[in-house]
Amino acid sequence: MSHLLRGHAPITPAGWDALDQEAHDALRPALAARKLVDFSGPHGWEHSATNLGRITALKAGPVKGVAAAQRRVLPLVELRAEFSLELAELRDADRGADDLDLAGLDEAARSLALAENVAVFHGYAEGGITGITQASPHKAIALGNGVVQYPSRVAKAVAVLRSAGVDGPYGLALSPEGYTGVVETAEHGGVLLLEHLRSILGGPIVWAPGVRGAVVLSMRGGDFSFESGEDLSLGYAGHDADAVRLYLEESFSFRVASPEAAVALPAS
Repeated sequence: MSHLLRGHAPITPAGWDALDQEAHDALRPALAARKLVDFSGPHGWEHSATNLGRITALKAGPVKGVAAAQRRVLPLVELRAEFSLELAELRDADRGADDLDLAGLDEAARSLALAENVAVFHGYAEGGITGITQASPHKAIALGNGVVQYPSRVAKAVAVLRSAGVDGPYGLALSPEGYTGVVETAEHGGVLLLEHLRSILGGPIVWAPGVRGAVVLSMRGGDFSFESGEDLSLGYAGHDADAVRLYLEESFSFRVASPEAAVALPAS
């Protein structure tokens, strides 16, 4: 039996289908980091650590004349967001209702996506994760006071990466506020700012909750690695006569192989 214990929940297969679809729909647009970095997995709930391919020499071997070393690994982080749903709402799902109140699930999905993005782009010290902006050796480039300044700032960041020998195409992770400003703005002559930025980058522009300002990074591959153990999954925690307690859960590690492959663009 799966550790998610879904078989113990008072939820029918149709109800689980509705919940899984809702979670997918809520998570997909918000999981910004996965759209810009290398993704490996899912490798399963039992997968506990990422191999770093390095060792640490130990002071002494178990017996004289024998050297010893220990393999270095990066342990995966487990994230969980719990929530509750009314059982009556799930019964309506079984009857075919398509206007279900699944606000608790939506909020849990947003929280986990936000946590994942923050860990990848800005780090999570308690989990042993160094974020992309923390690792970058390049001086940060302020975005400026208005979105019309974004093209010059992004072009400067791309120039920094090229000068460091980092090929494109390049991607741009933008805060929700910055992204909204970009899609609403046209430049002189009616050219959409979004298209101008894409022409500079040669890659995608991603709506990224949790990003502070923006990040320009290479998408040539091999620079940033997200390793998934258990991908985002719904599990059962318990229930009473009125409500069921559920959770969204995942495990992952993230590491930066090429710190020079990204530039931070903090908001001014």
